[in-house]
Amino acid sequence: MVLTVPPPRSSPDAGPGPAALARWYERKLGWATEGRAPVRLLTGLRFDVLELPAEAGHALLRRPVRTGPVLLSGGRMGLLVAAGGADELPGLLDWLEWGPIALDLTAVGAGGRITAPSPRGAGSPGAAVWLRPPEPRHTPGPALPALAGFGSSGGDAPDLVRLVDAAATECHRVRLSRARAGLRNGSPADQPLAFS
Repeated sequence: MVLTVPPPRSSPDAGPGPAALARWYERKLGWATEGRAPVRLLTGLRFDVLELPAEAGHALLRRPVRTGPVLLSGGRMGLLVAAGGADELPGLLDWLEWGPIALDLTAVGAGGRITAPSPRGAGSPGAAVWLRPPEPRHTPGPALPALAGFGSSGGDAPDLVRLVDAAATECHRVRLSRARAGLRNGSPADQPLAFS
């Protein structure tokens, strides 16, 4: 997929300027933006974002679970889901019996903001980048994981329940791995763990 963004003016490796980046998101995707340095995408309007540790996110992307666009920002990964998905996260985690476990799985919904990745993937080290970019001229809502009843509507549509369960599983695996490493190094664990 070729993204049409005006070439940068500062250097060949730099991403588009803030104004061009904001215009790209607004015109090509119809996403609301705010600010100019850094440009932020407003959540809760066209999409929400599930956030998890990058280590857990990379493991999730190796699983046969459908996702929408995916971004990486520092040590956190963001999975775009249909607007309203952030409100569903606590109830889904409880229903899936993950509620009492500290998973480091959060959501950004209505009134939230995320840093806008450059469509080209260029930028400063640690800057937000798309791992699975959004497709221009496609509305994100129907293609994003949503809670429209349990299961998918066409057999192959993304499903928020499956995505949250897979994300929670990978977050828990990372948590257990870190706790085991801490126990081997003599560090106290932050929460009692059961190993089977």
